[in-house]
Amino acid sequence: MIQTYTYEIKDVARYINWAYFYHAWGVTEKAQGSLRDDASKMLDSIADHCRVSARVGLFEANSDGDDIVIGETRLPMLRQQTASKGDSAPMKCLADYVMPLSKGGKDTIGVFATTVEDDMTRQYRHDDYARLLAQTLADRLAEAAAEVLHRHVRTTLWGYAPQEELTIEQLHSEAFQGIRPAIGYPSLPDCSLNFIIDQLLNLGEIGIRLTPSGMMQPHASVSGLMLSHPKAHYFDVGPIGEDQLRDYARRRGLPTETMRKFLQANLMKR
Repeated sequence: MIQTYTYEIKDVARYINWAYFYHAWGVTEKAQGSLRDDASKMLDSIADHCRVSARVGLFEANSDGDDIVIGETRLPMLRQQTASKGDSAPMKCLADYVMPLSKGGKDTIGVFATTVEDDMTRQYRHDDYARLLAQTLADRLAEAAAEVLHRHVRTTLWGYAPQEELTIEQLHSEAFQGIRPAIGYPSLPDCSLNFIIDQLLNLGEIGIRLTPSGMMQPHASVSGLMLSHPKAHYFDVGPIGEDQLRDYARRRGLPTETMRKFLQANLMKR
């Protein structure tokens, strides 16, 4: 099942996590009010001609070792090589939150992407402040759309939490069941996985194109997975060794040196 949604700015803007917006600007608390006013005025000015798009697929899936398997498609995951600080649990891998093939049943996972039209930033290209404001707002709107989409998936489309009633503040504090790890974030650092997501979702349907490095254009785009396991939580894969790099490259079906470029930030220092 693959669904596409188009959101009005006003329907998404109230889900913006302003703490991350202020962090992106690096402003003091005293300056936040003025910045918020400018952001609100910009949101009002673009409300009639800018849209946010989302696409999500729900797929039968299983885990097979550290891979997530969707039909003939494999999504290799990375496993922590060192324990999280203060955490005595085993080394984590996102595949741990999907039912293993050996269990004999089928699980479900979500694969998603959201994006904001390029026009939102292009119209301000001659004003440096307005262009930066538009870009940071677009980034937040893409994340806010993922919040809106995820709630719809949990309560209705997938419906594994139909009774959920959370405030926006509770959503921002991740009080819901399940997680939505995004590509390029600590538990999914390999941006080349976007090529597999594109195969599953056809990202062009919502105007997303991929660069040779797997980065999404427009820049204000988010992609990732939705996992429903009640014990699923976010973590940082952290440093990996040469042995895991080679194993991951084998599972990814790409040369080790190619994967080295995608995972450079995670490689243990020699």
